[in-house]
Amino acid sequence: MSRRTDYFNDPAAPKANSIVPAVTAFVVNDAGDVLLERRSDNGRWGMPGGVQEIGENIAGTVVREVLEETGIHVEVVGMVGIFTNPGHVIAFADGEVRQEFSICFRARPVGGEIKVSSESFAVGWVPRAELGSLDISPTTRRRLEQGFRNSEIPLIS
Repeated sequence: MSRRTDYFNDPAAPKANSIVPAVTAFVVNDAGDVLLERRSDNGRWGMPGGVQEIGENIAGTVVREVLEETGIHVEVVGMVGIFTNPGHVIAFADGEVRQEFSICFRARPVGGEIKVSSESFAVGWVPRAELGSLDISPTTRRRLEQGFRNSEIPLIS
């Protein structure tokens, strides 16, 4: 059973009861492949990320989460956008229902080795041409599309 269920503009979705600052990382290597993980909490492919912890700045959250989840060391180099769609809610097994609040950062790999964590079934560099064949949530697809646009102006939605 899934530890989380994502709802996208679903009238049957439970009502949100929290908003938590979170990050995702759009990490692309020199070959143009994007770093993705197949999440253990919902089985879908996504960008590494997670929630900010007390005592760290938001760029530190990106660096920590990417390293913990993928084994790759990154440097934050920009922002893709801020994603706060109230139609995207995530219901967790503990009763929390979170409205999306995710800041997607651009990051570049600076070291490390790919490794799978307890939060993932698989981790890897995925060629852009293969993204269409993967089970990726609509909000993650939107972040990926925006990241590949390479706009200097972050999307705020």
